[in-house]
Amino acid sequence: MGLMSFFKGVGEKIFKKEETVAPTPEVEPIRASALLAHVKALGLPYNSLTVKTSGDTVTIEGEVAEQADAEKIALAVGNVEGVEVVDNRLSVATPTVEATYHTVVKGDTLSKIAQTVYGDMMKYPIIFEANKPMLTHPDKIYPGQVLRIPSL
Repeated sequence: MGLMSFFKGVGEKIFKKEETVAPTPEVEPIRASALLAHVKALGLPYNSLTVKTSGDTVTIEGEVAEQADAEKIALAVGNVEGVEVVDNRLSVATPTVEATYHTVVKGDTLSKIAQTVYGDMMKYPIIFEANKPMLTHPDKIYPGQVLRIPSL
């Protein structure tokens, strides 16, 4: 999957203030553990997973069963305040076509995104389902958030 870019200053707040401002080498294992715990708390499936951090870059390695699992883990880690780049090195047991991604801008709704991508605003549930459990409600998206857009 490779490198994915995110907005460093937006996202879920799982780090303490001192862990986001200027992460030191001593803080890196704490940040990595917090990100792994975040993935586990979301219940995202994986066979094996290692999370490493270096400043605002996160590297994820391991194995997942499906392409969607790898994409969701990368998004869960990337949509965290203080993370700017995710290097997704997860291997997929059953590879399929990768989804595309959309970075939410001010004024976006899932319906508006569905209209743009699929030509039908009523297909917003496809985008919502593709981003669960990170999304808990179709109206709870924010500018800077990166979403999976599966192909139809």
